[in-house]
Amino acid sequence: MKIAIHHREGSFSDRWISYCENNNIDYKLVNAFDTNIIDQLKDCNVFMWHHHQAHFEDVLVAKKVLAALEHANIKVFPDFKTGWHFDDKVAQKYLLEAINAPLVPSYVFYDKEQALAWANSTDYPKVFKLKGGASSANVKLVRTKTDAYKLIKKAFGKGFPQFDAIANFQERLSRFKSGKDNFLGILKGFYRLLVTPAFSKLQPPEKGYIYFQDFMPNNTCDIRLIVIGNRAFGIKRLVRENDFRASGSGNIIYDSSEIDIKFVQLAFKINNVLKSSSVAFDFIVDDRDEPLVVEISYGYAVEAYDNCPGYWSPDLVWHEGGFNPQSWMLEDIINRN
Repeated sequence: MKIAIHHREGSFSDRWISYCENNNIDYKLVNAFDTNIIDQLKDCNVFMWHHHQAHFEDVLVAKKVLAALEHANIKVFPDFKTGWHFDDKVAQKYLLEAINAPLVPSYVFYDKEQALAWANSTDYPKVFKLKGGASSANVKLVRTKTDAYKLIKKAFGKGFPQFDAIANFQERLSRFKSGKDNFLGILKGFYRLLVTPAFSKLQPPEKGYIYFQDFMPNNTCDIRLIVIGNRAFGIKRLVRENDFRASGSGNIIYDSSEIDIKFVQLAFKINNVLKSSSVAFDFIVDDRDEPLVVEISYGYAVEAYDNCPGYWSPDLVWHEGGFNPQSWMLEDIINRN
């Protein structure tokens, strides 16, 4: 067994490398952007790549390389079922609807007139989202029909940039005021008002579609549950002050007693159908206090879950103690038939 790893500092690969070294597992580091990457992997059984939505090269290359290797019977992480819908909320809408998962009611339009007709007849508020973006980026509360019309006209006009510099600065400022960021964060936000990040400059604007979800009032938090194989762990994230978004807020509760077991049960149930090797579910509740999926992702911030006090198994038994999710990923793919 030989494992190839595409390394990026701050990603899952840091811990993959440590696990291989600590357990005497044969591995090598490769650069997935090399033109001969396929040839480099001829002597490997497994290829691991924690690709990221904010790295343009990853967006351009990762899913192509991973899919090609699966055709050659090389085990990959993330595999197709785990990663094809990554950073694409519209794809996730189709997937979750197809398997009858309890998704927040979602609407996508590819025709301007149809979108305007829907906006004229629906109720408000609604939540507008672009396909991509993490930590609540590219997510806005649409309070009125007029606001929806403006977004629809922009979506079928000049479109939306991949990076919203004003929203980024406002987020930095909010985190600074709440004590979750320092003055350097403010300076970084100001810098991005002047200099667009490479991933946004290289990718075209988002246009030609519009995506909304129903707004679920009275949610003061969301539940983020991650399933890797036969383990689930999670956190409770409080919404930002004077906001409706919890993702990326930094207001995290790690106490497992704060997570209703029905969320854990549902996460395992959905992934029994998805068959994802790693999936993070964002849950909120409807007006009957029933769980709804907002979106899913195979990737997530590495260190944000180090304080989780334990995990659940599929029988919903709690297992107290620290753990390393990235080691589970390696163990599962090594043992996969």
